[in-house]
Amino acid sequence: MTASLASFDHQSFLAHLPHKPGVYCMLDQIGTLLYVGKAKDLKKRLASYFRLSLSSAKTQALVAQIDQIEVTVTSTEKEALILENTLIKAHQPHYNILLRDDKSYPFIYLSKHPFPRLSWHRGTQRAKGHYFGPYPHRHAVHETLNLLQKLFLLRSCRDNYYQNRSRPCLQYQIKRCSAPCVGLIEPAIYGEAVQNVIRFLKGKSQTIVTDLVEKMQLAAHSLEFEQAAKYRDQIQQLRQIQQQQCIITDEGHIDIVAGVIENKLACIQILTIRHGQSVGNQAFFPHIPSGDIEITSVAQILTAFLPQYYLQVQEIPDEIVLNNPITNMNLLAQVIGEQHGKPIDIHSRVRGMRARWLAMTLENARTYLRQHQPQQYRERLAALSKILHWEILPQRLECFDVSHSQGEATVAACVVFDAHGPCYKAYRRFNINNVTPGDDYAAMQQVLTRRYRALLLQPTLLPDIIFIDGGTGQVKIAQQVLAELQLNDILIIGIAKGIQRTPGLERLILPQEKTPLRLPKDSPALHLIQFIRDEAHRFAITAHRQRRAKIRRTSVLETIAGIGPKRRQRLLNYFGGLAGISQATVEDLMAVPGIDQSLAQKIYQLFKST
Repeated sequence: MTASLASFDHQSFLAHLPHKPGVYCMLDQIGTLLYVGKAKDLKKRLASYFRLSLSSAKTQALVAQIDQIEVTVTSTEKEALILENTLIKAHQPHYNILLRDDKSYPFIYLSKHPFPRLSWHRGTQRAKGHYFGPYPHRHAVHETLNLLQKLFLLRSCRDNYYQNRSRPCLQYQIKRCSAPCVGLIEPAIYGEAVQNVIRFLKGKSQTIVTDLVEKMQLAAHSLEFEQAAKYRDQIQQLRQIQQQQCIITDEGHIDIVAGVIENKLACIQILTIRHGQSVGNQAFFPHIPSGDIEITSVAQILTAFLPQYYLQVQEIPDEIVLNNPITNMNLLAQVIGEQHGKPIDIHSRVRGMRARWLAMTLENARTYLRQHQPQQYRERLAALSKILHWEILPQRLECFDVSHSQGEATVAACVVFDAHGPCYKAYRRFNINNVTPGDDYAAMQQVLTRRYRALLLQPTLLPDIIFIDGGTGQVKIAQQVLAELQLNDILIIGIAKGIQRTPGLERLILPQEKTPLRLPKDSPALHLIQFIRDEAHRFAITAHRQRRAKIRRTSVLETIAGIGPKRRQRLLNYFGGLAGISQATVEDLMAVPGIDQSLAQKIYQLFKST
């Protein structure tokens, strides 16, 4: 039986997709894989399938059968391309066979020879040597080879050509080869270049880039700017190539396991690596009793999940990488290893390629959670409407939070939710200025005034409910601002923290109610409010840290008109730092070359006013 398009709620599905590269798998009602595709932007690509008019009959037939779509977020489009190829070869989906060719991806090949040849390769890997890749297309391989030959001067000619040379070829003349065919390079030196190529293509060394940076700096100091520019271009190319695909690593069998908890839901994502390539991922949603969700951690979820999963599978990897350490990891590895008759390593501290893999798996886990939350989100939205005695669901909610460090770099954040969940594009941050440091009331008044004065020209974007992360004082400020703007139809709800900020003990401040409202810990409406409040806090503190870091990277002298880099450096050298400048008199400042009385007065006033 074929599932109709109406059975698949594509609007809810698309609402929670990220604008990131990745791979998508379309399945029918009985779970048969119909099509595997890749996208530079998952949200835009998948949205194109659900337009009112589709020109291709094959695409129409495909969309009509969709009952479920699974997505895998990747770090780059190249990784998505390679993963797509792996999945197509493994599962042979019907629509991919009709619409795609089956060309294999190219590799870089380093032959096994006293003087190895560096070349590109496509097809079966029968010849002895090292294979690096796959690369997304032939052009990428040629770019890499071109650069590597410039850097390491390895030969690219075939063995029969190499064996019959009596003098260097054109590649030597243009400095693309060291001419081992006629003995112009020692075997040991050539072997060292070969090892550098291997280390570089495996992404295990930054030595080459470091050397080029030093050469660029020496050329610049020697005023050889043309040569320095060439080194700069090489460094940029090297760094671009060094961003190897997360799909490629050594020959190990690895499982990357990431657990996350968001909005009272838990998800465990497993990324499976076999023979150095990703062969797919799988998501699990462990059931957690509602009374325990507040105290359950990612470590507890992983501790419960790992033995249940790995003691029943037929094959286990050589290594399991976790996003969170758990207790008794060594004991668990021993038990699983004995069960399957092979050793296994379980750990959580990783770097390099495994760290990138782990980040990708975490992103996938969060994406899967967002896709599974729409129904639960609407249920919680309905619960909130019931508590407020509303007959319809609110269509737009906004929440505000203020973040600062003892008054420094104050930032206010506004997060927006609609009927489907977070509207990330509508999030806004506000730098708060001209208020007394630490005055949260004044900061809240400023952000609300700026926000809703701007929205007066766009009344369709006005919210049904405004949540304020604060108590009675902040709610009164919000009432005053909305009254001045004549926005009296918007409901204001203050979220006052509980005793010792304990989740579940929040008090809801509603202007029309005399006493704060307390909801049960397991209330879906409370879970929704907590989620919105936590999202506002996360967004606010991130924005605050970014602003604070930017301020601390900026010298206060840069704020004075007429003080450029040279004068600033003279001042710092003369007084030994900002502390000396801050204690200097106008006469002391005028003693610095290039500082006249007017500038000295500005500098003096700056430090006296802070």
